[in-house]
Amino acid sequence: MDDARPADAPTGDVQSSGARAVDPRSADTRRKLMDGAIETLRVRGIAGTSARAIAAASGVNQALIFYHFGSVEDLVDVACREATAARVALYRSQLAGAESLRDLLQIGREIRDAERGAGNVMALAQVLAGAQQDERLAATARATLGMWITEIETTLNRLTANTPIADIADPAGLAQGVAASFIGIVLYEGVHPAGASAALDTLEQLAVLAEVMDDLGPVARRALRSRVRRTARAADPRATGQ
Repeated sequence: MDDARPADAPTGDVQSSGARAVDPRSADTRRKLMDGAIETLRVRGIAGTSARAIAAASGVNQALIFYHFGSVEDLVDVACREATAARVALYRSQLAGAESLRDLLQIGREIRDAERGAGNVMALAQVLAGAQQDERLAATARATLGMWITEIETTLNRLTANTPIADIADPAGLAQGVAASFIGIVLYEGVHPAGASAALDTLEQLAVLAEVMDDLGPVARRALRSRVRRTARAADPRATGQ
């Protein structure tokens, strides 16, 4: 029987331990295809991300997309998840070093600039656009954004612990809000740079306000906490039975 497998398909050699040997050519092809998928998203958009386009960007036979990933959609999903995990890991130490909300905002600006320069903002925009009509892309978007949100939440938990902010904002919800705000601002920047800049400046002013609140003396902080809690309860429909 003729062997119909692609040229770089694993040979199926079995080591003495019984484990299947990993073919370096296969891993290299997978990496090329994932890189090609991200590049195609950046250049051609979600509508132009086809097997043919990805194969051309990868320099790989398009049949190998289906051999290694099963479908274009699965390839895009794996490529986005792995690319995002690598980018998040790249900034993890910076986020861990943030000492204030202003530090966090500055790191966010740096991430925005780096990701925009690398073309990753365009890739994200395309995935988000496609996610409006495609639940599989929506799942990809949720998973990749979730990686960023997890890192942001970890940082916010540390920065807001024992501060008045902790009394009015759940770090998990705040992380979601921060991520959504940054995505919106970054995308808005493409059509209105001055407006996006003003939005970031406003976030920085709020960060300054948080620092001022944190620097209050013990008596003032207790009074502020008490007032914040009363106001938060009054604004919560669950607390008022509405």
